[in-house]
Amino acid sequence: MKRYFHLLTACLAMLGGCTQKEKVDLLVTNARVYTADSSFSMADAFMVKDGKFLAVGPADELLKTYEADSTADLNGQPVYPGFFDPHSHFLGLGQMLDQADLVGTGSYDEIINRLKQFAQKHPDALWVIGRGWDQNDWTDKQFPTKEKLDAAFPNTPVALTRIDGHALLVNSKALRLAQVTAGSKLAGGEVVLSGGQPTGVLVDNAMQLVKRVLPRPDNADKARMLQNAEKACVALGLTSVSDAGISPDEINLIDSLHQSGKLKIRDYAMVSLGEPNLNYFLKRGPFQTDRLTVRSFKLYADGALGSRGACLRKPYSDRPETGGFLLLSPDELNRVSTLLYKSGFQANTHCIGDSANHLMLDIYGKLLKSKNNRRWRIEHAQVVSTADFWKFGRYSIIPSVQPTHATSDMYWAADRLGPVRVKGAYAFKDLMKQNGLIAFGSDFPVEYVNPLFGFHAAVARQDSKNFPKGGFQPENAVDRKSALLAMTRWAAYANFEDHLRGCIAPGKQADFVILDRDIMTVPNEQLRDTKVRQTWIGGERVF
Repeated sequence: MKRYFHLLTACLAMLGGCTQKEKVDLLVTNARVYTADSSFSMADAFMVKDGKFLAVGPADELLKTYEADSTADLNGQPVYPGFFDPHSHFLGLGQMLDQADLVGTGSYDEIINRLKQFAQKHPDALWVIGRGWDQNDWTDKQFPTKEKLDAAFPNTPVALTRIDGHALLVNSKALRLAQVTAGSKLAGGEVVLSGGQPTGVLVDNAMQLVKRVLPRPDNADKARMLQNAEKACVALGLTSVSDAGISPDEINLIDSLHQSGKLKIRDYAMVSLGEPNLNYFLKRGPFQTDRLTVRSFKLYADGALGSRGACLRKPYSDRPETGGFLLLSPDELNRVSTLLYKSGFQANTHCIGDSANHLMLDIYGKLLKSKNNRRWRIEHAQVVSTADFWKFGRYSIIPSVQPTHATSDMYWAADRLGPVRVKGAYAFKDLMKQNGLIAFGSDFPVEYVNPLFGFHAAVARQDSKNFPKGGFQPENAVDRKSALLAMTRWAAYANFEDHLRGCIAPGKQADFVILDRDIMTVPNEQLRDTKVRQTWIGGERVF
C-alpha cells in the first residue's frame, strides 16, 4: 500500500511539473511601461495575444504562466499606450500631402516661389492648389490680395487655403470660374473687398463659392491619400486619429479600407453636418467596429481667430468694426443639437470665440440639464468667458482642445483679444478642472501631426524654440501625467472608445508606442526632439 501511495505522489508531482503554459503572441519585457490605467500604474512587461493585452506585470511572474512566440527586450525603453488625436482631419492630411505645402512661409513672395516650384512638378494640373499660409507670420500682417497670384498664374486658377482652414486666397482666374463678384454673399462668410472689388480672400462659408468648382478626387484618389496620411501618422506614434467632419461616402470608404486590411490606423469619424447626412445617419444610428467609431456629428458655430471669423461677445481689439460671426444661426444650432440629443449621437461643436462658446454651452446645458454620460464636446474651446467655465462641469461637457494652437497663436492673440480677454483663452488647466479630464488633439493639418508637439505645448506652454521663457500664460500649463492621459485614456473616453483602448491593461486592444526617451522625465526642451522607435496597432507592428 505504501508503494502505491509513493507512486501516486510521484505521478502527481510529475503532472504538476508538466502543467502546460498558455501560448501568447508577444512578450514585451525590460521596459518602462506607463499603463495610463485608472491608477496610473507602472510595469516592466506585458503579454499580447490575438491583438489584445493579455497580462501586465513583472516578466518573471508572467513567464510562470505564459509562453511567448516572440519576445522583445526593450532594454529599459519607455512604452506608452498608442497616442490618440481626437480632433484632426485625417483625410485632409492626405489631401494636403498632394498639394503645395505653404506651412512656415515667411512672406507672400515665398508663397509665389513655392507655387512656381509646385507647378513645375505638376505641369498637367488644371488648378494650383495649396494650403498653409498665415499672414500673421509675415512682416505685413494684412490679408494678401490676388495681384501677385495673377501675375504669376494669369491663366491657371489658384486656390490656397489658410493654415486654419477658415480662409481661402484665390486669383482672378479662379474668381471668374466660380463667378464670384463684389455682390456675391453667403451667410456666415465674407468675400473680402477693397475698392469695391474682391481681393481674392474669402472667409469661412464664402470659401464654398470657389470650392464648389474645384476638382474633386475620386475614391481611388482618396484611398491613396488616406494611406499616405496613415504612414505619416504611425511614424509619429499615432494609433487612433479622427476626421472632424467627413461625408457618409468617405466614412464608408474608410470602413472598406479597414475591412480589406489596407488601412490599419483607427479612426474616430465625425459626420459633417448637413440635412442629407443627418437623414442618413439618424436612420442608421451610431456604429462602431474595432477600428472605426461613428457616433458624432461635427457642428461649426463660428470661424477662426486668425482670420477674425471667431464670434466674440465684444469687437476685436485690433479691428473694432467687427466681432466675427456665427456660421449657423442660433436657431439652427439649437434645432440640430435637439435632433442629436434625441438620437443618441454625440454633438461636437467647433467654438473659438467667447460668444460661440457661450451660445453652445447654453444650448448644450438646456438639453443635457445636469451630469450625464452623453460626452458632448466643445471642439477647441479657445476663448471662454470667465463666467462660463463652470458649465463644462455642470453638464459634463468635454473640452476637446489643441495645445499647439496656444503656442502658434500666442504672438498675436492678445492683439485680437486685448490683455483681459486673452486670459480666458487656451485655458487648458482651468478647463480640465471642470470635469477632471480634457482631450488633447492637434487639428492637423492646421497644426503639425506630431502629438509630442502638443504634449510639449501643454506642459511647457512654449514653441519649438522654447519661447517664451517661463511659458505663455503658464498658469494654464498642465502636469505631464494629465497631458499623457489627455492623449490616451481621456481621449479614448471622449471618443466612446475607452472600453476598447486608451491604456495598457488586460483585455484592451494592444495599441502601444515605444519612444527613444521618457517624456515623463526628460527636460521640457528635449520633448520635441523625442523620436518614435516603434508603433503597434492591435498587436501588429506598423512602424
